Amino acid sequence: MKLSRKRILLFTAILLFLIGLTFMAVYLKSVADYKRAVKETTFSNLDISNVPDGVYIGEYDVDFVYAKVEVTVQNGVITNIDILKHKNGRGSRAEVVVDRIVEEQKIEVDAVSGATNSSTVIKKAVENALTGEK
Repeated sequence: MKLSRKRILLFTAILLFLIGLTFMAVYLKSVADYKRAVKETTFSNLDISNVPDGVYIGEYDVDFVYAKVEVTVQNGVITNIDILKHKNGRGSRAEVVVDRIVEEQKIEVDAVSGATNSSTVIKKAVENALTGEK
């Protein structure tokens, strides 16, 4: 039985559609997992004044957003936070959250409006640096 050119094209179109549908489903699941990971991110009640002097590296990754930071503590005070890497969609505005952390001397500062997820990831990276969490 010989397949006609029309049938081959139809079969190819259906196959490409199904492949595209599969990729879309995988992408949508990844987005849902990312949103859930950000939503489930919690913070401890870290007393910064108890953190020994030093320079600490921390990171936090929820797939679509990732941050790696370097936090300097002197005399129980955060004196500096450098963002070493920040993978984000449109969340680069969130990088000012480190200034708020230094100013207020706490991790749970207000997120940057419009960049809430990136703010959360950066804050968690700072906390992970100071607690040694991965």
